[in-house]
Amino acid sequence: MSPTDWLTSKGWSPFPFQKKVWQAMAKGQSGLLHATTGAGKTLAVWLGALQALAHQEAPLTVLWITPMRALSHDTLLALQDAAAGLAPDWTLAARTGDTSSSERASQQRRWPTALVTTPESLSLMLSRADAPEVLRRVKLVVVDEWHELLGSKRGVQLQLALARLRHWNPGLMTWGLSATLANLEEARDTLASGAVIVRGAQDKKIVIDTLLPPRIERFAWGGHMGLTMLPAVVARIEAAANTLVFTNTRSQCERWFQALLEARPDWAGLIALHHGSVDAELRRWVEGAMKAGQLKCVVCTASLDLGVDFLPVEQVLQIGSAKGVARLLQRAGRSGHAPGRASRVTLVPTHSLEIVEASALRAAVQAGDMEPRRPPEAPLDVLVQHLVTVALGGGFRPDELLAEVRTAPSYAGLGDDAWQWALAFVRHGGESLRAYPDFQRVMPDEDGVWRVPDVRLARRHRSNIGTIVSDAAMNVQFVTGGRIATVEESFIARLRAGDVFLLGGRSLELVRVEGLTAYVRTAPPGKALLPRWDGGQFPISDTLSHAMLVRFDEVGQGRHADREMRFVAPLLALQAQWSALPGESRLVAEVMTSADGHHLFLFPFAGRTVHLGLASLLAWRAGRDTPATFMMAINDYGLELLSATDVDWASRLPDLLEPVSRDTLREEVLASLNASELARRRFRQIARIAGLIFQSHPGEARSQRQLQASASLYFDVFREHDPDNRLLWQAQAELLSAELDVDALAQTLARMAAQTLDIQRPSRPTPLAFPLLVERLRERTSTESLAQRLSRMLAELEAAAGGGEVVDVKDRLAFGQSRAEPRTRSRRRRR
Repeated sequence: MSPTDWLTSKGWSPFPFQKKVWQAMAKGQSGLLHATTGAGKTLAVWLGALQALAHQEAPLTVLWITPMRALSHDTLLALQDAAAGLAPDWTLAARTGDTSSSERASQQRRWPTALVTTPESLSLMLSRADAPEVLRRVKLVVVDEWHELLGSKRGVQLQLALARLRHWNPGLMTWGLSATLANLEEARDTLASGAVIVRGAQDKKIVIDTLLPPRIERFAWGGHMGLTMLPAVVARIEAAANTLVFTNTRSQCERWFQALLEARPDWAGLIALHHGSVDAELRRWVEGAMKAGQLKCVVCTASLDLGVDFLPVEQVLQIGSAKGVARLLQRAGRSGHAPGRASRVTLVPTHSLEIVEASALRAAVQAGDMEPRRPPEAPLDVLVQHLVTVALGGGFRPDELLAEVRTAPSYAGLGDDAWQWALAFVRHGGESLRAYPDFQRVMPDEDGVWRVPDVRLARRHRSNIGTIVSDAAMNVQFVTGGRIATVEESFIARLRAGDVFLLGGRSLELVRVEGLTAYVRTAPPGKALLPRWDGGQFPISDTLSHAMLVRFDEVGQGRHADREMRFVAPLLALQAQWSALPGESRLVAEVMTSADGHHLFLFPFAGRTVHLGLASLLAWRAGRDTPATFMMAINDYGLELLSATDVDWASRLPDLLEPVSRDTLREEVLASLNASELARRRFRQIARIAGLIFQSHPGEARSQRQLQASASLYFDVFREHDPDNRLLWQAQAELLSAELDVDALAQTLARMAAQTLDIQRPSRPTPLAFPLLVERLRERTSTESLAQRLSRMLAELEAAAGGGEVVDVKDRLAFGQSRAEPRTRSRRRRR
């Protein structure tokens, strides 16, 4: 049976782009397939594989790489259907961190023809002694959702794994699937240089609308759950057959799930919760129930961004801004997930300025604008880990492996000095650790082949393969048995026995903690904390921030492009009346004096990451001549600097914003921040990946406090005795590139230099300045006193603006971030 015949048997016809993929694969070509979500990418490559390789019945003919282990089960089901018709003799299986040890052992006795796995599990396979024999038979590697891996160390880990596979099989086919990429050529070359690019259907209809609140709030702030929109969301869910409700954090996911149940108790059993910390068995049940049409709604996070095929889903709701065009499109594609079906996403703003973001997101989608994703350059921690992995998987000769590593695009420019340092590091830990046996991980044998001679070190390395670094995850389970989910150790550490928190859609009471397990019992509903997970806040993308400035320019010209911009017109009119609207060519700064001190508000619209570096840089530059103390606050739209002494910002700001060379900017940024402590924190992650510290040993788990202490010790030893250690260099480089994004800061400074600086002197906080005030105040006061102060401020501002209803501030804060939820902190800097 041909792919066309199989599709015909299903009542479908092949698309032209699918035929192009089949033709390319029949010739043994590699490629990148880029098409909208639900256009048929998976079938295009999988049917091409079955056609081109159907005569191959050898074990491990195909490796299908998925970026999330939560997707492996659904992916496996999708592949099995077509395989049964086109290659009935093929066997398929999944191998991820969720795969049981018994199932792994069974696979190793007889490997399947096609294996669905993750980058981490593939690296584990490379560390097997029989890896050359087993993996040299692989004819095709398919990387699903390549955009999700491309810009991360996980993608670099996969690059190195592919280089190893190509060393064993130079004719290896590699295909990537993606729906949301702006830099296609770079993405293609990073995966497989010289591969073909097949562009699939890009005309999928995407309907984007906004669920507007009953009235506009002219003075709004971010950082709360958005539950004031609960009645409207309930109504929208009620009107649809089924809905996915996306949130940006797991904490928000938990709270919205509870709120929906409280609002509609009759939906118990019809709505479900899905995020990456929920137990794998429960996640699979939720996915199956949704596909079977048994659920009316699933409240979820990025755990359902990718891959899972929910054909029946009628609509997607996005709580809060998606913060980026690609993320919005990915989530929209979960509805109408089939060729010819429209995708529908409704944005649910949590505050008024997110309504502008909603309008800008739609405009960017209509213009075809999207964010590029670029791979990291030669991270040595990933390379060091790979060297030990390859030494376990049959060993290596340094010269041969260097040539192989340089075929991975991220390491194409790897210098001889860096390579020699990496070899020395895995051989004896470098000069400062040479005396310690635990760092003598890889040794050359009498034939010059580098191997791992110590079985204990081999087990320890295999237990810690991977580049995903986070707070230690603790199991949460009932005292009577039954695992619920995982949660960060730092959250459990701040609780006492008897405290109540929400997790897995339940209200739980902590009973005791033993090791890395928290034992709980069901608690009656009441006041609860929200669990904390890292990675909760997305910065606004450059693409979205530019689209917002375009919208402001249109308003300045008297045009309100859509219903969202007409709705926020009173807020923007007040901003223009009391100050000015930012724009593509206008940089607005507001200088104001209050009882708190002297304020500078600046609105570059460059995202919170850039604003953190910019605020620190401005405070440092301003204090070089005259020492001063600054407090600062940031959000995605701008920054605030508050000082007790007056600063002549009108005359000084143009010079303080002056662009400088990249090297000078790096030095200034490092000088302006507590760079040592920030680099120390970054070093912890690098030390974990490089194998200096271990999350767990076989039969033992280590607490986050132990890991941090160990990493800090190494950091101090290297700084004192080995200052040229390249992991220290990497920590500083990643601090500047990933956490502070100095390149984006340099571009922002250059953009601001080309803008007209419009310095305004409002007599009171403007609609754009007010959220920054709240951001700073919430760090210094309790919720009760903050509520009182905000109520007073809002009443005064609304009165000055000509009247208006004041929101229930206490209620808004109660629905807001709990003390367990991470948020941007205001910072004090003494200059």
